[in-house]
Amino acid sequence: MRTVKSVAELTGVSIRTLHHYDALGLLEPSGRTEAGYRLYDHADLERLQEILVWRQLGFSLAEIAELLDDPGHDRGAALRRQRELIGGEIERLQATALALDAALAARNHGTPAKEETMFEGFDPSRYEAEARQRWGDTDAYRESARRTAGYGEAEWAQIRAQAQANVDALAAAMAAGEPADGERARSLAQEHRAHISRWFYPVSPAMHRNLAEMYVADPRFTASYEQVAPGLAAYVRAAILANADSVEALTPGS
Repeated sequence: MRTVKSVAELTGVSIRTLHHYDALGLLEPSGRTEAGYRLYDHADLERLQEILVWRQLGFSLAEIAELLDDPGHDRGAALRRQRELIGGEIERLQATALALDAALAARNHGTPAKEETMFEGFDPSRYEAEARQRWGDTDAYRESARRTAGYGEAEWAQIRAQAQANVDALAAAMAAGEPADGERARSLAQEHRAHISRWFYPVSPAMHRNLAEMYVADPRFTASYEQVAPGLAAYVRAAILANADSVEALTPGS
């Protein structure tokens, strides 16, 4: 059994944070000393490890609590899922690092960087999980967790390729002067919605609107699209809003 001070020293998590997790019911120590001080056993440390990894992956404390307290929670499955997500992040960051190294080398030599590799590692779709966290209900979250738990390397490669193809097509439509509320852009926006619905969780037109607003309201989302083409974030937003209006006009109550 470890005291709260010992756990703080071991993990780097502050005592105040551990107290906060206890107050939330997220990490309640398994024991207490006669004086009432918290004592943590090995199972508590395993739970804390899982909490910290989910936090590093961007999950909220409320969502982590749902995951850990789910009657069907399986630590082995959770660890495998976390490893897959971390692996994907490592790959993305490695690709980004290589793209930056190439850009630096080109700048040092006074030559233009290769356009085909300039944007490797930049994935605008990577924040869609955060959008789900902000606006998706519990059923949507659980559905996303259920689906993605079974994805392997092949599925994630397919997901990334489809998402990138959609972004590239939207950028091409914008460059060609296609109006954001035109048939081509609306079709691509519908493809975007279908991609999320297929792989993660059902996306209604209303939820898709929320995604669109975040693409221009959150600087991180905006930057992801702007790295592909200046003005693309606003164009994608307009296309999604136009498509949502069109879908709802055809299917009231959707």
